[in-house]
Amino acid sequence: MFTGIVEETGRVAAFTQGPDSWQLRVAASLVASDVNLGDSIAVNGCCLTVAKFDDGHLWFDVLEETRRLTGFSQLAPGSLVNLERSLRADTRLGGHFVSGHIDVPGRIEVFEARGKDHYLKVHAPGGFARYLVYKGSVAIDGISLTVAEVAGDSFAVWLIPHTLAVTNLRSKKAGDVVNLEFDLLAKYVEKLHALRPA
Repeated sequence: MFTGIVEETGRVAAFTQGPDSWQLRVAASLVASDVNLGDSIAVNGCCLTVAKFDDGHLWFDVLEETRRLTGFSQLAPGSLVNLERSLRADTRLGGHFVSGHIDVPGRIEVFEARGKDHYLKVHAPGGFARYLVYKGSVAIDGISLTVAEVAGDSFAVWLIPHTLAVTNLRSKKAGDVVNLEFDLLAKYVEKLHALRPA
């Protein structure tokens, strides 16, 4: 479980197809300094397991399905990725509950400065916009954000300068793919409502 509060922006050192899985190596400092083998780390919001680490790098095995169903297929050496260690029970909970299980990749439609803030509009394919509500929560590349607008299959958020400074969004532009995870509670409510007797 994660919060969507990004701890560090890492940089992809390598992403190659190995004999058993895709191998993702990420250069990181803060997250790599306090990690154990088998720890869960959210990489652009996707929960991955640390397979190997040293003082400056983290290695992950990535399933073909994960690569196919997320924005990972666009990762290349030098790509910025958002990193967050899993939630500790003895700390403050900022953001919202984020499972690290990506629902669908979305595509940025608009990303522009409006005054001192930045406006980001994303298309959510496949009817997933049903999980979005005004002032509700959404995770974009693992970043906990507040929904400012919902229109059809698209939604928008506003970004403060701090979010741009500490996340990979500073490298994004219109047309880029981002990982989307919708509110976990909304999905459970939908499931329970569907199972309710008529």
